[in-house]
Amino acid sequence: MEGRVAERLRGALGPLGFEVHAFKVGWYNAILQPGFHLPYPDDTLAFVVLSTPSMFDKALKPFVNKERLKIIRDPVDQCVSHHLSHVKEKFPDQKVDVIFDYEILPSRKPKFLAQTAAHVAGAAYYYQRKDVKLDPWEKKKIYGVCIHPKYGGWFAIRGLLLFPDIQVPFLEQSAPVDCVSTEEKRIELLELFNFHWQDGRYRDIIEVKERYSEEQKAYFATPPAERFQLLRLTQEAQ
Repeated sequence: MEGRVAERLRGALGPLGFEVHAFKVGWYNAILQPGFHLPYPDDTLAFVVLSTPSMFDKALKPFVNKERLKIIRDPVDQCVSHHLSHVKEKFPDQKVDVIFDYEILPSRKPKFLAQTAAHVAGAAYYYQRKDVKLDPWEKKKIYGVCIHPKYGGWFAIRGLLLFPDIQVPFLEQSAPVDCVSTEEKRIELLELFNFHWQDGRYRDIIEVKERYSEEQKAYFATPPAERFQLLRLTQEAQ
């Protein structure tokens, strides 16, 4: 069952520059505090959705062109929301729940921990402080970061698709690719991400197959409120 669902999702989202990776809710809940658990049985089928560098040209620009007058929030959030909600139509006989990366609970906690989901689904390795044996940071707060084996840090985790009526007790877990495997590189990655994240060097911690275009970098470096204007200008320039 998981294979058929995955195939249909990849057929719908792949050409738009998205990746989907399956996991069981239980894998995710097993490593988190109860306050962060997803409220589904352990064997429930779920997918984490990532955007790759090509999403900008394949999904975002066409969406902004078409929906120009309807965009009221951040164009990326609206574009992702449009396409993931659209996917539900591919499953008329199934209940599909969508949780977006920007959604929060009344307690102000995120509705799901994106990097944990990507790690348990085998999509990208979540490097954390505990992955470094000789920790050089003492009392400093150090945040972890996911690295994709193909895109390094040039990707984003956009949401979850959950299928409450599909139970997959026999789904096998695939481990994420440990592509930053030396102690030195892991320290360098966490240093760059925590103390120099603005310059984006952490994204190139490994050799990447594809990265954001200059136009896309400029777009994401622009404050969200001004992004729509930027896209309009680049279209007019073309």
